[in-house]
Amino acid sequence: MTNIGYAQHPEIRLNQVRMNTSETQLRREICDIGRRMHTAGLVAGTDGNISARLGNNRFLITPSGSCLGLMEPRDLAVINSKGEALPGSSKPSSERWMHLCAYERRPDIQAAIHAHPPTTIALTLAGVAFDPCALPEVIIAFGRVPVTAYATPATEEGAVVIREWISRYDALALDRHGSLTVGKTLYDALFKLEKLEHGAHVIFMAHQLGRVKSLPPEEISKLASLREHFGLGRADDISPQCLPPGTVSPRITRGPDSY
Repeated sequence: MTNIGYAQHPEIRLNQVRMNTSETQLRREICDIGRRMHTAGLVAGTDGNISARLGNNRFLITPSGSCLGLMEPRDLAVINSKGEALPGSSKPSSERWMHLCAYERRPDIQAAIHAHPPTTIALTLAGVAFDPCALPEVIIAFGRVPVTAYATPATEEGAVVIREWISRYDALALDRHGSLTVGKTLYDALFKLEKLEHGAHVIFMAHQLGRVKSLPPEEISKLASLREHFGLGRADDISPQCLPPGTVSPRITRGPDSY
């Protein structure tokens, strides 16, 4: 892990003094989330990276070669929209290009998390589809979970393969390389990561027990309507294979105002 001493870097000390409350809080949250991810086995060793939007084309991101479970707030890097570390910052994650692409394509998001959830990765290795028509919680939260093309880790290829999908979806499975989840807050992105991996584990277990049973189109249409009602996305984010042409959307009782 990269440790930055204030004595050796007076510009960092000055920046710390001037740091506004929101940046201080974001640094703490990133470290807390990193520990949670590491403890939960969603990353191993120095895998994974976390970022948050600061404004003025600046972004907080975890440092290169760091263990997410051992970071301190002062360790985090600050980069601009070109991926350049600002003066006095630690060396940023080599996956920053993927994060920057997500922020460029999604002005509505404030955070992004790249993790290595083992079951999600295993499904991509085995070529097992993350069944888009099976789990109601996944359908409501994500619409669907696209699997990107393979990209060489730690290169700008990561940005290329997510570009099409991240514009529309909040959770992506990266072929052989994990996941990318985005959110309106850091914890929003974390909870989506947890939901993604939990769903992948359920799908894996279902395949072990037999075939995966899909929900009928009428029920999926209800979930699509709820997805719009909760403001989580569009009804047509659902995979077309789950909603054949002519599917009638049943009338649903109004649910709560949030999900």
